[in-house]
This record gives sequence, structure tokens and C-alpha cells, in this order.
Amino acid sequence: MWRPAVLARKAFSRKFIANQSFNGFQNHTFVLPQVLDKQAIAPLNSAESPFRYYSHWVSTKSCSHEIKRLFSSNPSSDSESVGSEPIKNDKDTAFIDNIEAVSSESNEGSTVFDEIKDNIAAENISDFGENEVVEEELDLEKLESVLSLLQSSGNLDRSIESSLEEIELSLNEEFVVRVLETPYVPGENLISFFKWGLKKPEFSVTKKVVELLVTAVCIEGRNVYALWDLVKEVGEKEKGILSAEILNELIALLSRLGKGKAAFEIFNKFGELDCVPNAHTYYFTIEALCRRSIYDWASTVCEKMLNADMLPGAEKVGKIVSFLCKGNKSKDAHLVYLLAKEKNINLPVSSIKLLISSLCRKDESVRFALEMLEDFPKEERKRAIKSFSYVIQGLCRAKDVTGEKQLRSYCSEDIEDAKNLLLKMIDADPPPGNAVFNTVISALSKSGEMGEAKKLMNVMEGRGLKPDVYTYSVIMSGYTKGGEMDEARKVLDAAKKKHAKLSPVTYHTVIRGYCKLEQYEKAVELLGEMKEYGVQPNADEYNKLIQSLCLKALDWTTAEKLLEEMKENGLHLNAITKGLVRAVKELEHEEVGTNEVLSAA
Repeated sequence: MWRPAVLARKAFSRKFIANQSFNGFQNHTFVLPQVLDKQAIAPLNSAESPFRYYSHWVSTKSCSHEIKRLFSSNPSSDSESVGSEPIKNDKDTAFIDNIEAVSSESNEGSTVFDEIKDNIAAENISDFGENEVVEEELDLEKLESVLSLLQSSGNLDRSIESSLEEIELSLNEEFVVRVLETPYVPGENLISFFKWGLKKPEFSVTKKVVELLVTAVCIEGRNVYALWDLVKEVGEKEKGILSAEILNELIALLSRLGKGKAAFEIFNKFGELDCVPNAHTYYFTIEALCRRSIYDWASTVCEKMLNADMLPGAEKVGKIVSFLCKGNKSKDAHLVYLLAKEKNINLPVSSIKLLISSLCRKDESVRFALEMLEDFPKEERKRAIKSFSYVIQGLCRAKDVTGEKQLRSYCSEDIEDAKNLLLKMIDADPPPGNAVFNTVISALSKSGEMGEAKKLMNVMEGRGLKPDVYTYSVIMSGYTKGGEMDEARKVLDAAKKKHAKLSPVTYHTVIRGYCKLEQYEKAVELLGEMKEYGVQPNADEYNKLIQSLCLKALDWTTAEKLLEEMKENGLHLNAITKGLVRAVKELEHEEVGTNEVLSAA
């Protein structure tokens, strides 16, 4: 049993401030022994202090019971007479002296200490006023036994339930709360204790004890399935006893443990358990599902969240957007973004950038990304070059406009929007670089708008940017596609002046253009010029030119010369092309022989 002084100090620390019947006591400083001094407690006695008047505190009758126990000759009994000699140590004596010192300072005729002794002597401390509250006493000895059992039950040969039955407890809410609030009790044992308590008729389950149980077990992070089964059982029997916060804590734990399906099961049980999901419910469920890559279910939960018009804080909304983008659910993520915008919730910039890049991957959603650029924070605009680049790339990409994936074409409207966005970047931020210019120039060239492409290249040069080899190559490609070989050759000459070395692709573009127009002499001439300029043709370049000479020009002589050049340069022609050269040569010889025979006849 605890020492009387400990119990008395506890009573005074929590309850012992006199009510209005203690006239004048509010002007004195009540000092707990070895805890507070007058200087420390002085603020409580100031005029501004809410504790200056004690009308809401329990009267001295409720405290006199604890003092009676202090003076009892038997510390283990609360029913001993007051007149017996107390058993005290130095701390107890100091405690009583402190009470007497406080009461002696009063200017009233009757001291506080005398009033307490009068209440003790009356021995009838059960007849309190209607507005007085008396805390139900706990059997501390049995509480100690239960805690000892639960903390060491792993070493027991018997079950916890049978051991609890032997203690002969009479459960109440306060007792269960004290057990659940005690640290270092395994969650498995708390669940067993709670299950045992549910069988007791005197114990009525409250929301408070369920919250404490869930919190205690979730902190440990284990036995989550057993806990959910127990909570579900309680919720089905006692309608309305569960709350969204209780179930949210379970879903959050399952999310941390990577149990997405179990979290989704709890989410679907909200209606049956008379609970209404809140914003955190949706967030934890989506998080749990996305951590297990169950994005279709997460999309369903997200739809319900949007229909309920609920969103958590900005950081969590940003995470939801990121989760959905990683699961290729960018349209759902964009709907979340729009609702957040409507509610003036500013998402993290990283989530906005991820959403823009995800929207740009699909042709049908790239315009959503274009609209999002208008809402980009001004202070972050300078550092958003990647986001703007993604949108321009998406707009300049060839799109499926016919419904057949193999027939893709460039949309002039999208290209125009990309060009306008580029010009806005020039006027404001972020400043575009070569890559952005090349993307738009390439799209313009492929769509046949060569005049606009050349103008944009001039703008590029006017900003101090040097068009690279790729820029010249895409413009030459546009000209050759339209059969404007003279313009393509002019661009090639300009590229040679600006760059010390060109790539084989640059020459290949013009050579293929000559071959399409069957201007094979110019093609072969450019091939030689290519070697003089220090660019070595590769085997593929020779192979395509030889095939064109054989199939269209039937010029096996030039083809054989190119074949010899390949051997000198250490390149090898594939067997099919070699066979093609021989076949054309043989056909020509046969034709010559036939003509000679006919002429001789």
C-alpha cells in the first residue's frame, strides 16, 4: 500500500484549494512541501490569475478524507479512527507543519487547518453538497498487480485472462484508463486485457478508453490486425462509440506498415461503424494504397474525396498529387489541384512541377499543363525552366489526330501555342535556352513553316545564343522535305561557317534530299565534300547511297567506286547490298549481250 503522505500530497496537489466557504484564504499562499516556494507560486495569487478564487474547486471535506488517512495509525486502512497516533516520517511532519503555517497566517477566526480537523472529527464525510464532485478511489494494490501482470505476462505459463480473474477486479473507466496510460505494456497484452474487460458487466466501453487503446497499440506498431478486429467488434456492438480519429490512427499505422488493402477495408467500413470520413481519412487511405501501387483503388478514394469537397493541408494535398502522378493518374491529380486552387490551398512547388511533367506525357492533357503555367508562383518562375520545357515539348510533339497511332501529324494550333509560350519566356521568365528554341524550330520545320523557323533562329541569335548543329540540321531537313535543295544547301554553308565540324547527320539530310530528287551526281559530290571537311561517312551512309544508285539510277559503276572507297576506309558493306550491285551489273551485261545479238542478226 502506498504511504499516507504520498496519497495526501497527491490529494492536495490536485484538489485541495478551498471553495468560497474559506473566506480570506485566497489571500494566502498555499505551498506544497518540497515542490513550490512562495516566490514560485506568487503568480497564482495575483489579481489577474484565474486561480485567485477557488469557487470551482472541491471543498475541504473532500480533502479531509486524505488528511484522515494521513493521521491514521494504520497506513493500509482508511477506516481507522482519527484519534489514534499517526505514523509519520520527517517528510510527513514537514507536510503537516506547512499546512499549519499556512492556516496560521489567516486573519480569520477559524483557520483552514482547524476546519479540516473539524471535518475529520465529524467522520461523516459522505454527505457532500449537490455540486461537489468526489473522485472514485482506485484500488492501487490491484492496479499494481494488474500492471505487473501485463508487463511480465510473457513469462507466465497461464493466460492473461485466467490471471486477471484471480485478482477479482471490479472494473471502471478510471481503472482501465490508468492501465492503458501506463507505458511499457505490450500492445498484445493490452488487447487481451481489453477483451477480458468487455466480458465484465460492470464495465461500460467509452470513446475515451477506445482512443487510449488504439493510441497505445499504434505507438508500439504491432498487432494491428488484432486491434482492428477488436475495434470493429466494439463498433458493431456500440454504435457511435467510434470516431473518425480512431479509425484514422489505424489506417495511418497500416500505411506505415505497407498494408494498403487492410487500410482500404477500414475505409470502406466507415459507414457501417457510423463514422464520417474526414480529410485525413482520405489522405491516409490514398497514401496506404499508393505505397502498395494500388492506384486504381486510390483513384476511387480520390474521387470520393473530391465529391465530399474535403482536402487536408497543403503539404498532404501535394503528396496526394505526387502519389497519383507516379501511378500515371495525372488527370485525377489535376482535379485535386483544381479543387486546392479553388480553396486557396498553395501546393508545394515540387508537386506542381511533377504534375506538369506528368500531364505533358499525354496528348490530351498537355493543355492542362499549359494552363497551370499561368498560376506558377512568380518567385519560382525563374527556376521553372524544366516545367516550361515539358509543356513546349508536349505541344510540339506529333499527335494522333486520326485515331490511328501509326498516322500521327503535327497540330498547327499546338505549335503556334508553343511558339507564343517561347516568346513569353523571352519577355518574362524563365529565359529559354538552346533546347527550347530547337524544340519549336524543329516542330515548325517538320510542319513546313520554314519562314517561321528561320525567324525564330534569328531571334535565337539576337539573344546571344549560338544555333548548334542540331538547329541547322532540322532546318535543312525541313527544306529537303519540301524539295528546296538550294535553300538547304545555303543553310549547310552557313553551318560550316559557324561550326568547325559538322555531324554526319547534317550531311546525310542533304544527301537524302538529292537522292529523292534523283540528283545522284550532287549527292556523290556532297559525299566527297563531306570527307574533305573532316566528317567521315559511316557504313549506313554508303549503304543507302549505293542502294539508291542501283535501284533508281541503275548506276552500278558509281556504286562499285563507292564500294572500293568503303574498303579503303575500313568499312564493310552488308551482303544484301553487295548482291544488289552484282545483280545490276549482270543485268546490264545481259542487256548489252542481247543487244549485240540482235544487232548481229
